[in-house]
Amino acid sequence: MIYEDVILLTRKLLSFNTVNPEGNEQDIAIFTGNLLSENGFAINYHKLAENRLTLIAEKGLSGVCPPIVLTGHFDTVPLGTKPWNEYPFSGTIKDSKIFGRGSSDMKAGLAALIVGTIQAFKKNNPPGGVRLIFTAGEEPGCLGAIHLAASGYDSGKASAIIVGEPTSNIPAIAHKGALYLRISASGKAVHSSMPELGDNAIYKVARAISKIENFHFQADLDELHGFPTINVGLINGGNNLNSVPDHAEFTIDIRSTPKLSHSEILKRLSLELGKEVSIEKLVDLPAVSSTETSPFVQMVYAVCGIDPKKGMLRKSLPYLTDGAVLQQLYGGVPTVILGPGEPEMAHQTNEFCFITKIVEAVNIYKNIILKNGEITNVEIS
Repeated sequence: MIYEDVILLTRKLLSFNTVNPEGNEQDIAIFTGNLLSENGFAINYHKLAENRLTLIAEKGLSGVCPPIVLTGHFDTVPLGTKPWNEYPFSGTIKDSKIFGRGSSDMKAGLAALIVGTIQAFKKNNPPGGVRLIFTAGEEPGCLGAIHLAASGYDSGKASAIIVGEPTSNIPAIAHKGALYLRISASGKAVHSSMPELGDNAIYKVARAISKIENFHFQADLDELHGFPTINVGLINGGNNLNSVPDHAEFTIDIRSTPKLSHSEILKRLSLELGKEVSIEKLVDLPAVSSTETSPFVQMVYAVCGIDPKKGMLRKSLPYLTDGAVLQQLYGGVPTVILGPGEPEMAHQTNEFCFITKIVEAVNIYKNIILKNGEITNVEIS
C-alpha cells in the first residue's frame, strides 16, 4: 500500500465518512496505521469508544533527544443543511482545488503530515525521531486527546509539537482557550391552557440568554490572543406545543485568553445568571502559547519563508486544537499550528483545499522534522 502521492492519499482519506457525531474513526485509523506500519512505524491504537480509535505512530525514537510530535484529527463536522455541489466524500478535483468534507479541516493536513514524515526518513533517521498522534473526537472539544491524556497512556516526551490544522501554511504560535458550558433550567409542567399553575423553564433560559448577549468579560487585551468571546450555539426545551415546559437548556462557547481565568469567568457568569439556572462545565481547555523567540519557532518561520518582522503570519488563532491538551501533556514545549487547509473553509458547505498548498505542506513538514533534529542536537550538546 504505497501512497507517496499526497493528493491521492488526501482523496483516500476523504472517502472515509468520519462525520462527528458519530465519528466512526476506526476504519480510517486502521487504514492509516497499516500505511505507516508498512513504512516502518510502530503502531498503537487508543480506543475512545466503539468504532472510535486514536492512532499513535512512532519511528526513529532514541534516548538521545525527545521526538517531535505531529498531530491531527480524523473526525469532521456534519455536512450542514445546504446541498453540496460535489459529493462530499469523493475528493473531487476541480479548478486546482480538492473538494470534500474535511478537505481543509483537516484530512489534507493529515495526508501531508503522513507523506512529509515518510519522506523525512528516506535517507537517515532524524535525531529524536517522530511521534504522530491522530485523534478521534477532536471536533466537539478535543475529547480524544483528553481521553488519551487521562488514560495513563505512556506518551513519552516531546521536543516540540506541530498541529496540522488549517492555516494556509502560515504558522501560528497560539490559539485561544475554550470553556464550553451547558446552562439548564427546571420548571413545572402543566397544560398550556393553565400556565399560571406551572413554571416555564424556557422563560428562565430566555432571560439567561438575554444576559449572555450583553455579557462583558471586563478582561484586559492580551497582545497575543486579543479579547475573549462568547456565543450561544444550541438551545433545547419543552416536549410539545401545548405544555408548559419543565426543562430547557442551552450551550455557551467561550474562547478565552490568559488574561482572565476560567474560574473567574465561571464566577462572574454565576453571579450574572443567578439562581434560576445551573451551569455544567463540558470542556475546559487553556490557551496555547509559544514564545516567538524559541529556536523551534524561528526555525519553522524560516522553513515557511516567513519574516515575522514583516507581519506575514497569523500569530494567534481563534479556534481550538488538540494542542491545548498536548502542550500541557508535554510540559509546555513549543507548539505551532500549521497546515495546508484554508481556515475560512473549515465547516463550510463545499469545503475545499488548494492542491498547491497540500504539496507545499509536504515539503514544509519534511524540512521541519529534519531541521528540528539539528536544533535538538545543538541544544543537548
